[in-house]
Amino acid sequence: MSHNNSDGVKGCMNQTNNSGNTDSSSRGESKQSQLNSAWDTSKQRSSVNGREGGQERRPAAGENAEKTTRDAKSAEVQNPKPNHSTSGEGSSNQPSQSASMDSSDVSSVVSSLGTRPKPSIELGPTYPIRNLKTMQDFYKEFDQPLLKKEHTILIDLKCFQSGVIVPHQGTDVWDQHHVKFPHLYPRPPSHHKSHAQPSRWEVTRRALLSLTKGSNSIGDVQTAIMSYNSSNKDKWTFDALYNYGQRLQTMDNNLHLLIPKMAKLALNLPELIKKPIPLLRQQQNQGITMSQQQISCLLANAFFCTFPHRNDTKPGSEYANYPTINFSSLFANKTDPTKLDLKAEKLRAIFHYFNTVTNDEEPDGLVTFERISIPPSKLPNWNTTKVPLRNLHISPEGSIENEGTGMLQVDFASRFIGGGVLGSGLVQEEILFLMSPELIVARLFTEKLADNECLKITGPQMYSYTSGYSKTFSWVCPYDDRTKRDIWKRRYRQVVAIDALDFKNPREQYTKDNIKRELNKAFVGFHGDVKTAIATGNWGCGAFKGDPKLKALIQLMAAAVNGRDMAYFTFGNKELAKEIQTMHEKLTMKKVTVDKLYNWLKDFSAYYAREHHFPKDLYGFISEKIDHKASL
Repeated sequence: MSHNNSDGVKGCMNQTNNSGNTDSSSRGESKQSQLNSAWDTSKQRSSVNGREGGQERRPAAGENAEKTTRDAKSAEVQNPKPNHSTSGEGSSNQPSQSASMDSSDVSSVVSSLGTRPKPSIELGPTYPIRNLKTMQDFYKEFDQPLLKKEHTILIDLKCFQSGVIVPHQGTDVWDQHHVKFPHLYPRPPSHHKSHAQPSRWEVTRRALLSLTKGSNSIGDVQTAIMSYNSSNKDKWTFDALYNYGQRLQTMDNNLHLLIPKMAKLALNLPELIKKPIPLLRQQQNQGITMSQQQISCLLANAFFCTFPHRNDTKPGSEYANYPTINFSSLFANKTDPTKLDLKAEKLRAIFHYFNTVTNDEEPDGLVTFERISIPPSKLPNWNTTKVPLRNLHISPEGSIENEGTGMLQVDFASRFIGGGVLGSGLVQEEILFLMSPELIVARLFTEKLADNECLKITGPQMYSYTSGYSKTFSWVCPYDDRTKRDIWKRRYRQVVAIDALDFKNPREQYTKDNIKRELNKAFVGFHGDVKTAIATGNWGCGAFKGDPKLKALIQLMAAAVNGRDMAYFTFGNKELAKEIQTMHEKLTMKKVTVDKLYNWLKDFSAYYAREHHFPKDLYGFISEKIDHKASL
């Protein structure tokens, strides 16, 4: 980060959790610029790498390049673009200081290395991002009735249409098909009513009520949580939570006020959710729509670790196929000081979210979660799909979350939704979930994804700007989300979670079966009647060792079959952007269809299996195929 931007950082960082912005947007609000200091100073994190513990990308080239602008037709908020750096070691409360260098720094480094800088890479004209279709172009489709088969709605629609959000009345259940709520936990059997043990909820309720009175310490929070989780007394630690208090509580300076409000929110569970929440199981197409207030209540219970039967994830346990939801793993860390500091930054994002939703003006929108499963018989026959590739906007600048607002935004997901967001993970998916914590609630009811499935979330709010990636991650400042909404008060923001394969051996990704698996996974994620553009990047690369050139082609092919254009962000990697752009231009100019490209990928797979030492580059191989086709 250059020194002349430091004042902007200070201005942004002065907006702590204590200044949590609440949403006041409504359908029809115009675009507004916001938090320009964050745009000037915070370095753009990378969404390029895949999963928890992933490799960090190269420092972004052209970090201070001019922001690509969207056409005024897209009435979402015009987001100031925080440039997030991913280089450097360690984490601090401030945005990373190891970002872009000024010209004198570059000259010094070049001189010390005794080399000349590489010639700059210039991209040719790309498809204008303003021409890509967004959710607002399909507002009629998003305004369709929500009530349909296999869709559970937790609010009363008649009251909603009258302008009031109240919970839908249902019948309480405790079974293997629905979320098990803490207040429904069966009372232990007792032969003597006069000596009956208190129910688990009674113990939980008393503990949380104690947190609503007066000023509480982190020790009080630990005592409350352990009072109804006593079986874990020798397993759970709260090191990360204490570290947050030591490092950052004085800066945020409102935890003593926030904890009582969070406890009250958690205690409202029986009043806010009166209908069973189904588990979104494998190979079932199901949806759930709930209010933002209901989500905040569920997340408050997750923070206080009240959900029963969710602490055991060993093979064979009841929820072995589900992500964790209680926050105990976020609070714990034994010895690594770096991870403790990074978890403190995660907690800043979480506490800012709770500070926002417990203010007087609570978020009043809805969010929809849909599990989509497509049977193998209905997946494309890639050998015979004669469809040309679609339009591509590609840029080394910009991000999925900002420039991709209103498009279908790809979450580079884990099979277990949210990945390591409640652990030590801090790559694309985890950071996305920290910017929009409402996504975390999907962990409560979403079974791990199968190869032919995805999870689509419509309407989540963004609450925070963040900086850095992996070891350089930090919370920056509040984000005032003014994205417009549909008639169901869902924001025009849609996220699709698709999990790439994890290649321990990178050569494995070029096999025919693995190429087909990734094509089918991307197809499922991009499938749908609404043909908004797709905002994506290097899906499944980084820790999962995916080849970004191959993954780009796979996503372009899946998008083409689904009739969608694409915005592709390489996050500072100009060389990669140039290569993908050039390959896309060659393929479209020669009218290469998806089936032809698929067969070339199979040819490359066979060739790659033979050449163990110095195989050709994928794009070089395909270019030869194009040239041969042209000569014929």
